Formats: sequence, structure tokens, C-alpha cells
Amino acid sequence: MKSSSRFILILAMGLVLGFSFGMGSSVLADRPESKTLPLEELRTFSEIFGKIKGDYVEEVTDEQLLEYAIRGMLSGLDPHSAYMNEEEFHELQVGTSGEFGGLGIEVGMEDGFVKVVSPIDDTPAQQAGVKAGDLVIRLDEAPVKEMDLSEAVKIMRGKPGTDITLTIVRDGVDKPLKLTITRDIIKVKSVKSRTLEDGYGYLRITNFQNHTTEHVERAVSELKKANGGSLRGLVLDLRNNPGGVLGAAVGVADAFLEKGLVVYTDGRASDSKLSFNATPEDVVKRAPIVVLINSGSASASEIVAGALQDHKRAVIMGTPSFGKGSVQTIFPMSNSTAVKLTTARYYTPSGRSIQAEGIEPDITLDALTFTKVDDEFVPLKEADLNHHLSNGSQEEAQPEVIEDEKLEEGESLASQDYALHEALTLLKGLNILQARTE
Repeated sequence: MKSSSRFILILAMGLVLGFSFGMGSSVLADRPESKTLPLEELRTFSEIFGKIKGDYVEEVTDEQLLEYAIRGMLSGLDPHSAYMNEEEFHELQVGTSGEFGGLGIEVGMEDGFVKVVSPIDDTPAQQAGVKAGDLVIRLDEAPVKEMDLSEAVKIMRGKPGTDITLTIVRDGVDKPLKLTITRDIIKVKSVKSRTLEDGYGYLRITNFQNHTTEHVERAVSELKKANGGSLRGLVLDLRNNPGGVLGAAVGVADAFLEKGLVVYTDGRASDSKLSFNATPEDVVKRAPIVVLINSGSASASEIVAGALQDHKRAVIMGTPSFGKGSVQTIFPMSNSTAVKLTTARYYTPSGRSIQAEGIEPDITLDALTFTKVDDEFVPLKEADLNHHLSNGSQEEAQPEVIEDEKLEEGESLASQDYALHEALTLLKGLNILQARTE
């Protein structure tokens, strides 16, 4: 079986995105750009530092001012670069384990507000109705404008069992929404699976953690065992998956590919130029795959979707993805703090940059929901008419007896989920076409 242990580099998961652990500021020590100091600008910085120390209305320590300066320097670069103090760095490391305290939303910054990339499955945020794309403008009574991301996340996490009210602006809604959410311990199960119909499997990945690849392989193995040893098709659901560990994304894509490039990264530093290739063995033996994505599919999700799309291994269905195509490297500092710095962009096998563009689905689906029709209504057919003409070439069919039959779990899932229903229908069509061409 394929395993994530094949990959030398494991990139750990942050608030929204995948990033790698570096070895501190020494990584930059030998670069020419770091040898020339901008003396005039540093003199201006020193003057402003002194002016704040002497004239600001309240006393501010040197440590506070320097931390503010570092945070401002990094936040000015892009929405994902940030400084993490000792507590924030520790929370980050805890978050990669798949269990942490909070609301269960993956967030970023947009125009000074907290933007929801996606709510995590089976968490208080999802149950309260938080949606991908929501802009959080207040946390309780505190305005989010001008907060940095780490400060906002710290407020949202809090003690399990306590409430917080999020004031949200949502596209298509005239006035802000107020959602009160009870914090809880967030246990993220990254892989879920079930049989949709005989021979057709469903695999949902909620985010990419360190062990996601092996969990995917195990889930596929169990699906095959439950369906007579093989699958006729698979739906891979990456909707509202905010990303995570890059190594896990590479491993999942590799599980369905037999050869070729999966993803590569490119940046200014030599250690940011990386490429990852697939290894032999497709765990579903070339059975058709449909990948579901939406605007909440980001980062590592886009790597998987992009790789399978470029290799023509899967049909991508849904709505355009989030467009987070940059790599963040974590540089631990000597004082137990860390710097998260954008160091590269990643590219699909064909050389596409997903940054700010996202993955365009092969088949675009509108955001529709099913409405159940009256089960008692049965449309008339020719055979129902009095004195209808017989077929003439076969015995008359007996009227079908319709029993009140309870839907199977998988069938119920597809019947309530428009995108999943369309994916399953497409898989059946691909199987029919494949059988006719063999």
C-alpha cells in the first residue's frame, strides 16, 4: 500500500493552510539580501521607536513595541505570513494533532476582517450555521477590524463550554447575522467513508492531517471489502476542506495515480524548490473517480484536485475552489516563538498556479438543494390506460408492487445532497461507457 512515509518532507497544518517547519533564521543567513542593512530606514525606525517610548499616552515596554513591529512587518506582506508568540506557536503544534479547543472554523483575513474559509464537519460552528465565505465583523462586542488573525483566533478559541457571539456579513443577506456558538473540544476526524450503492464508494476528507493518507488507504480497503473486493467508482468529497499537511495531500493524490508529477513548489530560496512524484499502484485500480469541490476547498485540497485533473484521472465537479496556492514555512525562533512566512507558490503538474485563481471544475454545479416530492403521486404510463395495446413481442408485464421501503444510509445521503447525487449519476454513466468500449 502507498504510505505518506514515502515523502521526505512533511508540511504541517496551520489556521488555513499548509506550511513547512524550517530550522530558524539561519535558513536565511547566507543570502545576499540579508547582508545589506537599510541604514536610513533603520534610523527612521529608531526615531519612531523613541518617540513612542517618550510621548505615547501610556507606558509601553520595549518588548511590546518590538513584538508589535514584528507583527506589523509580517502582516503587511500577505494574509498568511505572521508572527507567533510562545503560546500561539504551542497552539499551532497542538492543532496539527487533530484535536484542539474552539469553534471549528478555518479562517483567514480579508480587508481587515476574519474570513471563514470553511467550517469543519461536526463542530459547533458548522452546527450553528457558519458558512464558507462568511466575514466575521465582531467577536462578542469587540470589532474585528484592525485585529490581527492570531488575536482573533485566540478570542474565538477560549474555554470549552463557554459561548461567543459572532456577527457575520454574508453574501446575499441584507443585514449582519448574529450566531451564538458554544466552544468545544474540536476532534477532527479527517476521513469518512461509506457505500453509496452496490459497487460505488464515498470518501470524504475533512482536512489533511499527518495520518490522512493511511486513513484513506484503510477506508478504500474497507470499501472494496464491503463491495465484493473492488469498486466500480468512487466519489472523493473535498468540499469545505481547508487544506492542511502538504505531505498528506501528496499521499492522497498518489494513492489514485500510478506515475507522474503530483505537485511542485517554487520560490526564491533553493530549499523552496520541491517536486513530488507519484509511485506505482492505484488503490482503486483505475475505477472512475469524481472529485467534489467548492469555494471552501483550499490549499491541500486544491493540490489533490489539480493533480487528478491534470492527469485526467478524475472528473472535478462542483464550484471553483478557494485559490490558496502559497506555501508557508514555519521558522522556530530561539526564544520559543516562531515566524510563519510565505516562501513559495505551488503548481499543479501542468504548471498551473492556483494562487488567487483556484481550481475550475470540469462540471460546474449550481448551489441547489433537493425537495422531496409527494411519494403518493405516480405518473401515468401507456400500460396504465384501459384497453392499451399489448407489446406483442413479450408477455405482458405484471403491475409493479411498490412497498414502503426504508432508504439505505448511503442512498439517503445521495438523495439529500444534490452534488453527490450528480457525482454518483456521472460515475454510473462512465461505467456504462467504459463497458461499451471494452
